[in-house]
Amino acid sequence: MSLTPSPNNAPTPALTVEPVPVRRESPWQQGLRELLRSKSAVLGLVVLVVLIVAALTAPWISPQNPYDLAQLNVLDNRLPPGSENVDAHYTYWLGTDGQGRDLLSGIIYGLRISLGVGIGSALVAGILGTILGLVAAYAGGRVDAFIMRLVDLLLSFPSILVALMILAYVGKGIGNVVLTLVVLEWAYFARTARGQALVESRREYVEAARCQAIPNWRIVLGHILPNCLPPLIVVGSLQVARAITLEATLSFLGLGVPVTEPSLGLLIANGYQTMLSGDYWISLYPGLALLITVVAINLVGDRLRDVFNPRLQK
Repeated sequence: MSLTPSPNNAPTPALTVEPVPVRRESPWQQGLRELLRSKSAVLGLVVLVVLIVAALTAPWISPQNPYDLAQLNVLDNRLPPGSENVDAHYTYWLGTDGQGRDLLSGIIYGLRISLGVGIGSALVAGILGTILGLVAAYAGGRVDAFIMRLVDLLLSFPSILVALMILAYVGKGIGNVVLTLVVLEWAYFARTARGQALVESRREYVEAARCQAIPNWRIVLGHILPNCLPPLIVVGSLQVARAITLEATLSFLGLGVPVTEPSLGLLIANGYQTMLSGDYWISLYPGLALLITVVAINLVGDRLRDVFNPRLQK
């Protein structure tokens, strides 16, 4: 604010107000603000953070290590929720399974496998699919046709059928499950990256970069890729939930992770045969944990889709 001097005959001085500079928000800050406006997305994000923290700190917060044979007692098998162990050292709040393992501890340890497989496979598939999608969009011609026909071929088969065929050949194991999920998921990222890259490659800033003789790899990685990230993040969040569900299905069918490193799907499979005999908790609580995990991820993913796609905003 400044004071303008007035002539002698002016009764009052005139005031001029200097404009206050307005700080602009980045697109990521705007996206985070819009994400936090949704109560369901915030709830899903909080639940997801709690599950991830519980999975990472499983050795310290679990009542027992359910896969340490020295801590198991066969006399504690199939105890209902709220029962105490034989030595009365602690309470099995969610009961035990047929091997005497604490279900609460088994679920926390199972979350480590399920979340690790889901996030890891989605991350690797996202990197691979994004690179192939960008190459297809920028190269065009036969390269584009070859990559996209491969994508169409992969997406034309049911995912569970392809996964069963691959795992029947390579066998069980966390690494093999991750590899199978990457094969099934990269096509979604490639199609999304290609479509967004085709739109961005026609923008003025790309034409300006080409006129300045900037190398193609710098144009793709420095200009096109950053503008393709929002839809890829949405696809990635939804693919994590899909990967966790598919891994649980494969483990339930006996072709997923090994018995020594069970996920939530394998925990469900351990008790489904005894549900009708009254031991419902062995499959019920791992199933609820899987349901809560997938719903929390989908709540965040759906909100991200609305935030990064203005056409879907109400």
